[in-house]
Amino acid sequence: MLRRSLLALIASLVPLTGQAESAHYLGSFVWTSPEERFGGFSGLEISEDGHHFYALSDRATLFSGTLTRTDKGVVSAAQIDKVQRLRSENGTPMGIAKGDSEGFALAPNGTAYVSFEGKHRVARLSFKTGQTTDLKGHPDFTKMQANSSLEALAVDENGAIFTLPERSGAMDRPFPLYRFRAGTGWDQPWSIPRHSGTDFLPVGMDFGPDGKLYLLERWFTGIGFSSRVRRFDMTPKGPANEIELLRTTTGTHDNLEGISVWSDAAGIHLTMISDDNFRFFQRTELVDYLVPK
Repeated sequence: MLRRSLLALIASLVPLTGQAESAHYLGSFVWTSPEERFGGFSGLEISEDGHHFYALSDRATLFSGTLTRTDKGVVSAAQIDKVQRLRSENGTPMGIAKGDSEGFALAPNGTAYVSFEGKHRVARLSFKTGQTTDLKGHPDFTKMQANSSLEALAVDENGAIFTLPERSGAMDRPFPLYRFRAGTGWDQPWSIPRHSGTDFLPVGMDFGPDGKLYLLERWFTGIGFSSRVRRFDMTPKGPANEIELLRTTTGTHDNLEGISVWSDAAGIHLTMISDDNFRFFQRTELVDYLVPK
């Protein structure tokens, strides 16, 4: 077991060779702010033009604002325009027990959704009041691990909500993919493959303008974080034609947890945000990659 763990760690430290990477690194921006609740970001949505954002903290706080980018498309400044506390269904600000907000997604009609750990659930969010309304959960949600559940959240072009847990229960067990549709509720029609030899865990996902599913995964190797993004075609039989767009070596970036996918004339942009866990030795990064046309 120890030997296998050491080999996996070494693999995470060595760049992949002989494999064409489809996503090209553009740059990173270290984001700081004096805002009292700033940090712990785990969810991200970027506008179609790449210049407006929603960033969700895991302490039940939503930040929104404007991004400035260089000619290459790299974030060079971030202006916070609004800070909004998330509120429970009774209108009170969320505390720690119910406020571990992780995933954030916007539906095509503008409706916002948030996924939570702790009390595992997905809720609809009112931008006007900050109040959340829980969707009726899938029975599996109550069985999930306390700090390893619904981190990733995305909504497709038809308004269907997708989420999956951070852990599947075994190294060789696929990650169950849950879907919520209006009038139908939750089902679990498909799964995402989990490959042996690594310990990448899903922490964020988004549907791109191309209709494909982009999954951000993270692996804490003991000395730092390695990140991976896989892309899937969404077919009538579920996610298919998996492509690994990027895999970073340990320490390339901080703890990337949120991803948003948008496009321009250059191609598909992957903008990701890191969770600094409110620790002085970590940092909040906005990281940009490009999948060229």
